[in-house]
Amino acid sequence: MSALTADSVPRVGPGFRLQWEEVQGSHVLLYPEGMVKLNGSAGEIMQRCDGERSFSAIVADLEQAYGATGLEGDVRAFIDIAVQQRWLVWD
Repeated sequence: MSALTADSVPRVGPGFRLQWEEVQGSHVLLYPEGMVKLNGSAGEIMQRCDGERSFSAIVADLEQAYGATGLEGDVRAFIDIAVQQRWLVWD
């Protein structure tokens, strides 16, 4: 997989499904062997990784939603972890 750039369009990896789980009170990633419960910020990032938005658009949307600036490093760090876990992919 190529390196993450501003134009990369991340999406949930094959074999995983992101959904809101009312019982857990959080977003979760479901896969055949189990479930990963995501914390609030991870869920917010993952739900924006829809295969339609670029990395730069995801960061801009999060910064606007939370009235914050400088989130790129934190979002990139999470995406790096998510890629290692195969939760996210992009072309």
